[in-house]
Amino acid sequence: MSAPHQAELFLPGEAVPKGARPLPELPLLILVGLTGVGKTSLLKHLGYPTLPDRREIVDRYVLPRYGYNPATQLDRGQRFALTRRFREEHPGGVAEILLESWARPTWPLILDGLRGAEEVGFALEKLPKSYFIVLEARDLTRLARLLQRDDRFDRVALGEDERAQVQRLAQGVLSPGELEEALGWPVPREELIAKLKIVAEERKNYDPEGARRVLEGSPRALFLNTEALSLEEEARLIRAFVARIEGGV
Repeated sequence: MSAPHQAELFLPGEAVPKGARPLPELPLLILVGLTGVGKTSLLKHLGYPTLPDRREIVDRYVLPRYGYNPATQLDRGQRFALTRRFREEHPGGVAEILLESWARPTWPLILDGLRGAEEVGFALEKLPKSYFIVLEARDLTRLARLLQRDDRFDRVALGEDERAQVQRLAQGVLSPGELEEALGWPVPREELIAKLKIVAEERKNYDPEGARRVLEGSPRALFLNTEALSLEEEARLIRAFVARIEGGV
């Protein structure tokens, strides 16, 4: 295992150096999965060259379109609102940005990542040399993982009236039994609410099952249950997937 090499990505409107090629012409591994599904840990374990992630693409391309400086401290709810607005204008979302982006040829090359049926469907059609690694986990597991990490990006502004809204936020996200389990975790209640709000807002914006519906049965997709597999097992399956791609299978 080695630290992933950060590859350069040249977005629409940016200067493109000699030797770079349009992303649609390059083989690319695209990680698909919602927050807390295990993408960051997997990337570190694999050590493959990695393009700037979704967060940076949004910072560099989407936020300036709506008058925000990338350095602006927006919480997750505000960012969801802006990316939702962008998807209303560009149904392919981040995948549409990739269509007009460039990178230097290298393989394997990973992008983290796309979300939802629309983005994945757009990439499946318009980025014909791309392959998809779909990471899946229950909402309860993703919530638990969010509570275990300390990422400034995970902060969401909470009003005073939200302190009593755990049950409402959990509707459609956690079953009654899962909610009772979460309420029993030894974490500050306001922290639980903040992270549950992230999971709920993300589910509202991206159907967790959308990518599976689009990609199921495709030879260009690999599905990994990150609850059932260790990092070592996930990496082994991905390396075998890469070997099949290289062999033209």
